Amino acid sequence: MSESTPFDVVIIGGGPAGYNAAIRAGQLGLAVACVEMRGTLGGTCLNVGCIPSKAMLHASELYELANKDFASIGIDVKPKLNLEKMLEQKAESVTALTKGIEFLFRKNKAEWVKGFGRIAGVGKVEVLDEAGAVIRTLEAKNIVIASGSEPSGLPGVEVDQKRIVDSTGALSLSEVPKSLVVIGAGIIGLELGSVWRRLGAQVTVVEFLDRITPGMDAEVARTFQRSLAKQGVEFKLGSKVTGAKASKSEVTLTVEPVAGGAAEEITADYVLLAIGRRPITAGLGLESVGIVPDKRGFIDTDHWKTAVPGIWAIGDVTHGPMLAHKAEDEAVACIETIAGLPGHVNYDLIPSVVYTYPEVAWVGKTEEELKEAGRAYKVGKFPFSANSRAKVNHEAEGFVKILADATTDEILGAHLIGPQVGEMIGEYCVAMEFKAAAEDVARTCHPHPTRSEALRQAAMGVDGWTMQA
Repeated sequence: MSESTPFDVVIIGGGPAGYNAAIRAGQLGLAVACVEMRGTLGGTCLNVGCIPSKAMLHASELYELANKDFASIGIDVKPKLNLEKMLEQKAESVTALTKGIEFLFRKNKAEWVKGFGRIAGVGKVEVLDEAGAVIRTLEAKNIVIASGSEPSGLPGVEVDQKRIVDSTGALSLSEVPKSLVVIGAGIIGLELGSVWRRLGAQVTVVEFLDRITPGMDAEVARTFQRSLAKQGVEFKLGSKVTGAKASKSEVTLTVEPVAGGAAEEITADYVLLAIGRRPITAGLGLESVGIVPDKRGFIDTDHWKTAVPGIWAIGDVTHGPMLAHKAEDEAVACIETIAGLPGHVNYDLIPSVVYTYPEVAWVGKTEEELKEAGRAYKVGKFPFSANSRAKVNHEAEGFVKILADATTDEILGAHLIGPQVGEMIGEYCVAMEFKAAAEDVARTCHPHPTRSEALRQAAMGVDGWTMQA
């Protein structure tokens, strides 16, 4: 389109929120441009987050299986790690997927404008080059802020991407550390810690709280921690890192008990700082239109609308879980609302997954949340040790736990720990979206023998008639 013709939508950011918004806008016939400064589309998730980390988790899991488990099922091999090749295949997968998004942009007539997007007033986005010079100005009927997030910092711990790395650096270490300290026992830290432990590192996780994975059902989190500890991960809970000194060959951390007490020093080859992420809202020109982020940098929205008409915000810059699928849902709903359609996101049913072994997946309320709300509920549980497919695959660790309303039987939460549960949680997302009762799942025929039968057996257990355990 011509320089003088305004776009229907200009999106700032090409990650899961931004690129999905651009694709949906194109599908609906809107004139759309997506401003992204990175050399490829896909944002953090596709380039240095979700996707490459899963490539490394898959490869490292196969390596450990070959080392430890193949012999027990009659396969004798002696694997040799080729880290360079492992990193290379990760990069190849990322490149193929980013090229795929470029194709989808062309297919749906969404324009990718390369550069840094900055709002320069209502209906106006300036595109800057790497030097900060304005190279293009876009007129827009609607502006969607989808600038994403970045790793959070910690005072006293300076990330140099050499010895002290964040999640990006941890995906590209040139050697397997003999020792690795992970600061933060959240999903990112535990996934990346698992990668390097499988490849040979001694991993220690330092966590400020007295538990791992905040937000996860407490019973599941305890089981998860025991499993990781059994694999060799060491935990220092209720501990805070107050300083880090890096040399050419190692890092020395100062660690103190949160409750008070003597400090200690921990030395490791590498340190991974993984205490969460923060929204990227600085430098976006928000002040030009009077948008003021909160003290943590998040933009307040009402159905993705900011306080300024015609300016919207979605994904990690808004409140809620920083998850790619949450961002995608918001992208679709926001664009459909702009197009005059009834956009909707059910924020109560955003699933979470930890892609370690065992995997952990959950959706809906935890037991702790139901107790705090005073809601009467019933529990159904089923162990994978009683599931025939998991048993014959030697993947019998973990369980399925279903929470249902004590009166109506409506499913309120599903909490899974075990093999491939990230692929199975979708069944409960669909069931809960339709407000299914636990009995609905219990009386739905599941294929045998599959791990998914555990989902049915746990639902049976809500009313006390589990048949296979």
